[in-house]
Amino acid sequence: MNSVTLTEQPDFLKAAALLPPRLSLGSTMVVHGIAKLRKEGTEQHAGFFEQLGLKPARPLVLATGVTEVLAGVGAILGIATRPAAVAVLVTQAFAIAKVHGSKGFDNTKGGFEFNLALCAIALGLLLRGPGRLSVHSAVESQVKRKELRRFKLLPRQRRGSRLLDLLG
Repeated sequence: MNSVTLTEQPDFLKAAALLPPRLSLGSTMVVHGIAKLRKEGTEQHAGFFEQLGLKPARPLVLATGVTEVLAGVGAILGIATRPAAVAVLVTQAFAIAKVHGSKGFDNTKGGFEFNLALCAIALGLLLRGPGRLSVHSAVESQVKRKELRRFKLLPRQRRGSRLLDLLG
């Protein structure tokens, strides 16, 4: 009988563990961003932003929508995951501060429960990165293979690897 403990997970399970958080966070952010970028959504959100005292409202709505879409796509694909996570943390912290915080925790009462869950997922991705099942991992392995083939680690190539590590 073969039992597997949490610390002895097969490599595939370890690699797949970050997919559900990436996909759930990413899809949520894409949907929210697209809602802001549609014509009627932009107008509706611009009115809401003005009520909150955020001016100029329309450019802020568009910037928020683009940020949410790009962060969502980055999370889904697993490329630039850490900057995407930071973008989610900033947008959700702002939503909590300006809209949901005063309404308490309960999501059914307009509270910040859902926003906090998005922040927790984003924080996990910020700390851990995208994982092996990601575009980032595929690009990183290609860069490292090229470096190994040349056996000369040129400063420019090393900078590329560091940049990839930073982006996560």
